[in-house]
This record gives sequence, structure tokens and C-alpha cells, in this order.
Amino acid sequence: MNRKFTMMLGILLLSVQFAFAQKFSITAKVVDADTKESLIGVNAILEGTGLGAASDLDGNIRIPSVNEGSYTLRFSFLGYETITRKITLTGDLDLGTISMGSSSILGREVVVSATRKPERLTDAPASIGVITSKDLDRLPSFNVGEMLFKIQGIEVVRSGVIGIGINARGFNSAFNVRMLQLNDGRNGMLPGGTGLPAGFYNTIIKEDIDRVEVILGPVSALYGPNAHAGVVNTITKDPRTSEGTTVALGVGNQGVFSSRLRHANAISDKFAYKVNFEYTEGRDFEFIDTVYVGAVGIPELDPDFNFKAIRGGAAVYYTPKAGHDIILDYGVGQGSNIGVTNLGRNQIDGWTFSYLQARYVSPRIFAQLTNTWNNAGNTFQINGRTVNYRNLLALGNSPEEARRKSLLPVAEGGLGFPGFKDESSRLNAEVQYNNNVGKLSYVLAGSYQRDVANSLGTYLFDIDGDIIISQVGAVAQADYELTNKLKFVGAVRVDKHDYYDLQVSPRFALTQAVGDGSFRLSYGRAYAAPSIQFLEFLFPIAGVNGAIIGSGQGLTLENLATGARRTIDPLQPEDNRTWEIGYKGTPAKNFYFDGTFWYGNTRNFISPALNLFLGGERIVERGGQPIPANLSGINLTYLNFGEVTNWGADLGFNYLINKNFTFGAKYSYFGSDITDEGKFDGDPNLSLLPPASREALQVLNAPAHRANFNFSGLNLINNKLNASVNVRWLPEYDFRSGNQIATAAGANSRVAPFLYNYGPLGGFTTVDISAGYAFSEMITVGGGISNLFNAEQREFVGSPIIGRLYSLELKFNFNKK
Repeated sequence: MNRKFTMMLGILLLSVQFAFAQKFSITAKVVDADTKESLIGVNAILEGTGLGAASDLDGNIRIPSVNEGSYTLRFSFLGYETITRKITLTGDLDLGTISMGSSSILGREVVVSATRKPERLTDAPASIGVITSKDLDRLPSFNVGEMLFKIQGIEVVRSGVIGIGINARGFNSAFNVRMLQLNDGRNGMLPGGTGLPAGFYNTIIKEDIDRVEVILGPVSALYGPNAHAGVVNTITKDPRTSEGTTVALGVGNQGVFSSRLRHANAISDKFAYKVNFEYTEGRDFEFIDTVYVGAVGIPELDPDFNFKAIRGGAAVYYTPKAGHDIILDYGVGQGSNIGVTNLGRNQIDGWTFSYLQARYVSPRIFAQLTNTWNNAGNTFQINGRTVNYRNLLALGNSPEEARRKSLLPVAEGGLGFPGFKDESSRLNAEVQYNNNVGKLSYVLAGSYQRDVANSLGTYLFDIDGDIIISQVGAVAQADYELTNKLKFVGAVRVDKHDYYDLQVSPRFALTQAVGDGSFRLSYGRAYAAPSIQFLEFLFPIAGVNGAIIGSGQGLTLENLATGARRTIDPLQPEDNRTWEIGYKGTPAKNFYFDGTFWYGNTRNFISPALNLFLGGERIVERGGQPIPANLSGINLTYLNFGEVTNWGADLGFNYLINKNFTFGAKYSYFGSDITDEGKFDGDPNLSLLPPASREALQVLNAPAHRANFNFSGLNLINNKLNASVNVRWLPEYDFRSGNQIATAAGANSRVAPFLYNYGPLGGFTTVDISAGYAFSEMITVGGGISNLFNAEQREFVGSPIIGRLYSLELKFNFNKK
């Protein structure tokens, strides 16, 4: 009895000792090392504990309730060097002022896209790159896409003065939806039938971008359907940390003029707002493609090479209590230019893209509701108009009459409107909860998307009403620190699409910290739900023997010679599974290295638009329903086929020569078995395709090798001058997409029914130079020359040879804090 009493008393005394163990607090103030201004939102983390805090509006940080002991305290902030302090806590500790210098070498940046929470770039369990606002400040151009050359592993395609497309890990196409684009967490792709990136019609101006984070590889586990090749996440500036007014004026050759305005103001501790506006115009390099009527080739009719963009937006931030924000954001963009498709080129006239977004942000909960709208304006297909013009001349119309009538429907004296309409919309909703328990942190989230496609019957099967497709998803993610240096990240997402069964997307990664860097091993599975254009496309070409039909309902094909029929199953989601191993860090002083090796397998690969007519087949039924007689010439569609394996490596380094000069290089390799002879023998969907159509599948649509080199001088001449030289090497490569062809075989010729083959893409080395000078804190000027030596730069089908481009930009910053 006495022994039991003694044990109980001991346990009681020990419990009292733990209960009354003293806890202490850590405080500090963080400032910019150069300006001495307070830094807001700096993260201070006690490594291995899960304890931390962020700096307030005055730069103050306080971490309460910390047990006595020795710790490593890490301060991190986007664009600044990460600082660590070894501390021993025996009482309340005030570290005084912590000065953070801006980062001069890659790897110090803080990113959020890899795991949906802040972490240092080198700690992220994914292949990720970042473009900061400082990078954009040094860009003397309105075209933010030009900075994407900085991101390792990204395939950047330039198709003109404004045309910049992005892809990752091959298999590009004229209608590329492989990279999911997000803006402040919202879906930034065009709603409706195309599902394409907003690109030139986007609503965000350069001066309002805080950073752009690019993740390569499948990340559907975090971001849902169509994040199967990667994600581009653009994050805009918070008006409370970027107050002031910025006015930018830019000019360049090709008639380029750009004017931009941004104003942000924090009215009080509770209210802040920002507004922005841009007007940009110019003229692209001239290129007139060939349009074919039967075997006769004629030039495109009157393509308009002028481009114009008008965009703007406004946001209001309300803070009901510290750490809780309600944000209402609206933006609209409108553009006119020439766009390339699988069939030819479109004259885009007044395409408008707009959104309204509401967000709630707190330490534990993030929620958003967004509606996005689309309007195609007066867009039309140049091929169709050209054929109409030719036929109207043959009917006896004068050239002036034929030009006017070539855009009219039959009821108004024309031969059929060669354009299309789009008044589609998309609703997105998401809620996310995060928390941590000791060394375990987790995220739970749910999302909903509802697409309403409305083409007014011009290019979709929506004659009887809107096409409405809904998707719901749920995700769970967990991070666990196995040791102080070894971390596990796992996530799984489940999605339900109206057309498909449940799709499961798992992802996991292990990261091992080694010195000032980390190794990672990761696996991800992602799926791509075919876009509405692939499922419900219906686009007959006026006067041309051909059209595209979506295969979402399944198709029946008939052999024209024998009458034999066969069926093709409805298009299924593309399934991508990828393993990665990589390292990011500074293995030597002033030397940053980033290397990734990856191996992937794709099932139910979705083809580009394939021409079935070459094999003597035509599409006669869709989903068991006969094709209308006026569409009997349809012969192009999208198919699932086989399995495709691909692999590659992305390697890069950045060396800080001294505090002012850096040198960097990047190299990427891409390979795939898609080019193997006989790869798809026996595939039920492809076995009957003619050789020309099978050849259209068996190309990488990307170079096997590419490299980039950069030399930069920063903060020269009393910290007023920045300059850089960039060299880009892109070997030749074949490209096929629908009726578009650019290959070495058959260069400078035409093989029916493909468009004229001008030869393979790439095969050039370009040199770009740029410099910027700050006359004062208020006035800066920058200039640049792209393609300095005027190399013959052709990177995309249906696009011009890009020559030398000059740009000059003057920027005024008023009352900037």
C-alpha cells in the first residue's frame, strides 16, 4: 500500500512539475538591410517544433509559450536571404533588430505553390522555379512571358511580338492546355470550349505581380484536374505592403506602345485597395500563310497584323481583425491579334476575359468563390474567310463585294459566317483548412467547378442549349518531420467529373536536408480531363472539305470504299504518373545548383487533332446519332492511344562571382518512346490510321536538348545600374498538330491535307541584352534588345520568323512605401 502511495505521489509531483514548467517568449524586429524599413509578413520558425510567427505591420515578431532549451530560429521572406540564429532559451529573449538583405543568389526565395504553405525554395518537395517582382522590375517590356525563360525546365515558345506560350516535358500542340494557370489561387484558364490559357487576354499587369511560381510535373493532388504537366501560379501584390502609385510608359519597334498604371493605398488598419490599368498596342511580324481549296493554294485574305490589349482591375481588402482578410477582386482584359489553331489561323477581334473573385484568408482557413466570363467578340477563321472570298469571286462578285460578303452569313448574301462566338462562363468554389499537431501539419480542402459552354452553335454541339459540366474534388495533405532534416509530404485527391468515374490523384515526397540544400524523391499521379473542345467540338470549315468533331460521346467510322463500320469509345481522361529525384541548394559558397531527373508514364494519351479521311474513313455517327448531312465532310477528331513513356533531366546552376556579378546556365533533355517505330501496332484506336496520321502522333513537338546562359550585373554604379546578357540555344525539331506541320521531311512542300510545311522549328541561337538605371527612387529607365543579331527565329507553326526587337521603358514611382 505504501509502495503504491509513493508511486502515486511521485507521479503527482512530476505532473505538477510539468504543469508549472515555465515557458518563455521570443521577440524581434525585422527590417530591410538597405532601406531600414520594417518588413511585413516575415516568417520566423523554430525548427523542429512547429512553433513560429509572422511579423506585423511594424515588423515585430513574437513567438510565445516556448519551453526552455536550445533552438535554431529561421527568418525567411520572399526575395530576401534566409537568416538563421542559434539560441538558448532560459528566459524571455529579445533578439533586437534583424536586418534582412535582398537575395543575390537563387534558392533563398520563399514559395507557397509546392505545398500550399510558405517554405524556402530549396526545401520545396517539387521541381519549382520563381520569378520575383524584382526580376520583373528589371524587365524593360510589358510582356511578362519573356521572363519565363528564367525558369528551369520550362519550354517557352515565342510566336511573335506578343505571342509567348509555355509547356513542360514535351508534347506541345497548337491548342495546348497541359499547363494549368492560376492567378491568386483562381483558375486562370479561359472558360468554355477552348479551355486555353488566357495569355494575351489576361487581366494582370506587370507592376501588380508579386511573384510567379512554376511547378513542373503532375500536381493534381493539390490543384485538381489538368495540373498534369505543371502549374503556373501568378500571385499579385498586397496593397498594404506595396502602397504608392506607379506609372510606366514603354515603346519599341514594330510600333509597340504600352502605358500602365497601378495605385495602392492602405486607408486604415482595416481597409486597403488597389487599381491597375494597361493599354498596349503594336504590329506583329508579317507572315501570310497558305489556304488550300482542293489542290489549289491561295494566300490568306487580308490578315490584320496589328495587336491591341486593354486590361484593368480593382481589389478591396478588408481586415475585420488581425490575421483575417476579406478580399473582393475584379478584373477584365480584352485583346485583338492573330491566333494559331490546329486547322489554321484565327483573326481574334475583341476577345474579352473577365472575373469576379471573393476570398477569405485567415491563419487556418482559406475560401474563395470566383466567376469567370468569356466573349469571343468578332473573331473569325482566316481560312474560312479566304475560301469564301475565292468562291464569291467565282460567282461574279467584284473583289470589294467579295471582301465584304466573305464575313456574312447566307441570309445576308454571304456563303456562311466563317467565325465563331463564345459567351461561356465558369464558377469555381474552394475551401481549405490547415492545422498542425506537433511535427505533423495537414491541409484539408474541397472544390467545385461548373463550366457553362455557350458558342451559340458556332463551334460546339450546343445548338439545343448550353453544355454544362460540373466537377467536385476533395484533397487531404500531410507534412511530417521524421527528423530535423528528413520530411515526408503526402497528399491524395479524389475528383468526380460529370463525364467520368472517380479519379484518384496521389502524391508523396521525401526531402532530406543536406547542408544548405535538400535532396528529394517524389511520385505524383495526375489526370487531365479532356477540355470541352475535345469532348464537344464541332467546327466545319466554310468551303473546305474538313472539320473537327469532339469525341466525348464516342464515334462511328465508315470506310468509304467497303462501307465497313467501326466504333471508337468516348474520350477518356489522360493519366500521368511521374517519378522525380532532385537536389536544390548551395553545395559550395556562392554556388547554387538545381538538378532534376524524371521518368513518366502516360496512359490514355490524348492525341492532337487526327485526320481520318486519309485512311478512307469518315465519321458518320456521334454517340449513336447520325451526323447531319451538312457535316458529312467531317474527318478530324481526338483519340486516346496506348501508353507513352517519357523521361528527362533539368540541370542548372547560378554562381555569384561577387556581390555584383552572377553567371548562370540551364540545360534540359527530353526523350520519349513515342517516336519508336511500330510503337502503336495493335492499338485498337490507331491500327487503322493511315501512315500520315500516325506520323502526326509520333513526334515530341519539343527539342530533345535546349540550353540557356545568363550573365548579370546588379547594383552597379552606386546601386543604380542593372544589366544582363542572355543566350538561348534551341536545336531543330519537328512539330505536328492537326493540319499544322513543320518537319524536316517534306520541308517547303505540301502533303494533302496538311498546311504548307515550312520546315522544322528551332535551329537557332539568340542573344538578348537588357539594362536599367535608377535616376532616383522615383524615376527609372530600362532598355533591351531581343534577338540582338537578328537570327532567323521561328518557333511555332503558322507563325512568322521573329526578328530583332527593341524596347525602352520609363517608370515613375510616386509615394512608394
